[in-house]
Amino acid sequence: MSKKTNQEEEVLVDVTQSISKVERFFEENKQNITLFAAALVLIVGGYVSYMKFYQEPREMEAQQEIYRAQQWFEADSFRQAVDGMGDKLGFLDVAADYSGTKAGNMANYYAGISYLRMGEYENAILLLDEFRTNDPILSVMSVGAIGDAFLEMKQPEDALDYYKKATQINANDFVVPFYLLKAGLLAEELGQNKEALAYYQRIKSDFGDSRQGADIERYIARAEQKL
Repeated sequence: MSKKTNQEEEVLVDVTQSISKVERFFEENKQNITLFAAALVLIVGGYVSYMKFYQEPREMEAQQEIYRAQQWFEADSFRQAVDGMGDKLGFLDVAADYSGTKAGNMANYYAGISYLRMGEYENAILLLDEFRTNDPILSVMSVGAIGDAFLEMKQPEDALDYYKKATQINANDFVVPFYLLKAGLLAEELGQNKEALAYYQRIKSDFGDSRQGADIERYIARAEQKL
């Protein structure tokens, strides 16, 4: 019983000493802790104010500004969509004037695709490379479109690299098998038949129900014959 009592007393002493050390630390650093807490409040408050009174209004304004350019894009008026007309901004201006907004980011994508359609491939690559998204479809399509631009510029190796990147972003069954097939066909053209076969086999195993999967056995057989 005495041994247990001694152990309890030792624990109590340790706890008391620890509490004393904490109290002494706060007492010695009271001013620094107060300043840190005040700075933290200012930072959090500033961020909330920034989002509420600056960023949110900019987001709304950017959405309004990009609307007309999107209409031109849908009508295949790509030059107007990129450059704008009169007081209506094009994608380039929206991307520049509203950098950091969702609409400004989307303007990079639209501008890149517009340049791709107009045959201005270097501009397309530059703008698409600026685009950032977590969207499972657009994240694949934007990278795949860079591959298309390189292919049009007669740089098939670079194109294949981007098709490969596009197929590794996620497992979206709407667009990934499309770029897997593109990668396979281009790999075959480059004589990379083993790599082409791997792309086709992934379509079969992972995307068998896709449109590309419906006829994939033919591509697999052709690639196997070339090995």
